[in-house]
Amino acid sequence: MSMLGGSAIAALADSSSLIVHSARPQDLETPVHLLTTWITPNDAFYIRSHFYTPAIDAQTWQLPVDGDVARPLALTLDAIRRMPSRDVPVTLECAGNGRGNYDPPVAGVQWRRGAVGNARWTGVPLADVLRKAGLEPSAKFIWIDGADTGLGRAPDFIRSVPIDKVLRGDVLLAYAMNGEPLPLAHGFPLRVIVPGWEGAYCVKWVNHITASDHDHPGPFVSASYRIPRRPVPPGSVVNAADTVPIRGLVVKSIITSPADGAALMPGQAATISGFAWSGEYAIRTVEVSIDGGRSWAFARLGDDHAPHAWRQFTLPWRPRDPGSRVLLSRATDVRGRRQPLAADWNPGGYLFNAVDSVRVNVGEELAASPSHHPSDPYAPIAAVTPQDEAAAELLKTRCTICHATDLIDAQRLDANGWQRELTKMTGWGAQLSPSERDLLIDYLIRR
Repeated sequence: MSMLGGSAIAALADSSSLIVHSARPQDLETPVHLLTTWITPNDAFYIRSHFYTPAIDAQTWQLPVDGDVARPLALTLDAIRRMPSRDVPVTLECAGNGRGNYDPPVAGVQWRRGAVGNARWTGVPLADVLRKAGLEPSAKFIWIDGADTGLGRAPDFIRSVPIDKVLRGDVLLAYAMNGEPLPLAHGFPLRVIVPGWEGAYCVKWVNHITASDHDHPGPFVSASYRIPRRPVPPGSVVNAADTVPIRGLVVKSIITSPADGAALMPGQAATISGFAWSGEYAIRTVEVSIDGGRSWAFARLGDDHAPHAWRQFTLPWRPRDPGSRVLLSRATDVRGRRQPLAADWNPGGYLFNAVDSVRVNVGEELAASPSHHPSDPYAPIAAVTPQDEAAAELLKTRCTICHATDLIDAQRLDANGWQRELTKMTGWGAQLSPSERDLLIDYLIRR
């Protein structure tokens, strides 16, 4: 196979119907109306990237397996493919799916509802590879590293999985997705699939596995993908010591049809449908309301199911009277956990799972909301001042080295929020003096 690089994925962003939250690195969301089948097609599957897509040469690629093992390995892709494989459907959801719904706003990709999908993954159990390497009794965690790297002093994206989860045998080193070679955007040549856990554990472009007697100390384990030990008031700043790592997913459902804002005709048959999931636990019921929560009816669950895959639900409906209607869905899993009316706010914007809602109009179309899309992403949105021009130049020359302005423009942060973000970015190597930082913060909160 030939060398594959970032240009291969760029074409996907231009030709797909996914929502572009960030062009570089690529963060693309699936419009939920495209989620119509139990298995999500590859070209409709959301894409989450922390750093730029790396170039991979499959002919020279190897996977080192080292650390607390008796026999360190260096496996080729062909060697991995020759090992006994498994083919399993697994639902992946970004931990930040729904972040754009939190109030007050939280920094990060402003996902709404579509950073989720269900695919059939083919690969080798990671436990089998570790047995081949001779796992030492001292090993308590498995560190997973990918080929993507950040710019400047940005830390490497390394995730850490407890050994007991790995040794269950369901964590895969996947090389195929829905019967096709793993697409570059989804981690070619190898991606870890950690069933039932949030998507950041499913590291893409895997190029190093390390067994260790301790958890990885890097910020993507010690500071990110963590939630408070107990509910906190919205807007709180929480110390990392008062958080716990996210391991698993919360019970959740989304309505994918009819679409939000859809126009329906009185007396015409319709179907309310969507998907529900709960990480490592099966869905027991999904209830749907057609009157904003005043009454609920049990939806029918689809026949397709698997231990770590979502469940489709449907409810026939024939709207009678004209007017606006709010449709709701709420799922309950086998442990009795039910979707709440409001999700617990947290400073990472993770695990949003409030009862899902869409508004439809029976008898007439809803007016489309105007949107503002400046032709020049660096241009000030108000009257141009020398300070605005200087701030726009800082944005262009200092911030867009690492990512495009679409991710910046999507943030809904106040001055304190931007102060925290710029502190993090300067820690990762962004060159900003204190006065430049103040100038940029004032500009950003007015964009």
